Amino acid sequence: MNPRPARTGATKQKLFDATLNLAGSRGMVGLTVDEIAAEAGVAKGTVYYNFGSKDGLIDALLRYGVDLLAARLRAAETAVGPLDTVHDLVDGMLAFFAEYPTFAQLLVSELWRTPGQWHQTLALLREEVTSIIRGQLQRLEDAGDLPEGVRVRTAAASLFGTVLVVALDWQVFEPEQSRDEVRESVLLLVRGLRGKV
Repeated sequence: MNPRPARTGATKQKLFDATLNLAGSRGMVGLTVDEIAAEAGVAKGTVYYNFGSKDGLIDALLRYGVDLLAARLRAAETAVGPLDTVHDLVDGMLAFFAEYPTFAQLLVSELWRTPGQWHQTLALLREEVTSIIRGQLQRLEDAGDLPEGVRVRTAAASLFGTVLVVALDWQVFEPEQSRDEVRESVLLLVRGLRGKV
């Protein structure tokens, strides 16, 4: 058995964690490979060996984060009924952003920056996330559980954007609130606007 893949995975995780830690306090653009390597406790060459460059590391980090978020959103596929589906989507996003608050910060700061250095990657990743939400909302529409006139594509982007900004606001300005309280506030808003859910 070759231990190298596990060791490589652990090293990449250390670099991801170090990058998120530094980005949370300083932002992404000004980070250097030297700082990331020092924070991770590895040699500078380790970054280049695993990712080719700082940009390669950040690109991989963003993809890794979206893969984790997508896995949480896919849990809604097992939900029965509109309330459970929307509950699971909102809760999955809030749980992810509670565990990775810097990722929410990165998405908010980098996704809409024009022109952003990682805009193309983030646009693709945003599409991946919103397509999962769209799929769940389409399922509700097909069952007649969305009000007439609700556009699934717009609703999916709205739900993602709302929860992303609410999660960041929660982490920065109201960390004393529980995830349950935040989720219920979002769901009350959604139910009030949509009527059926």
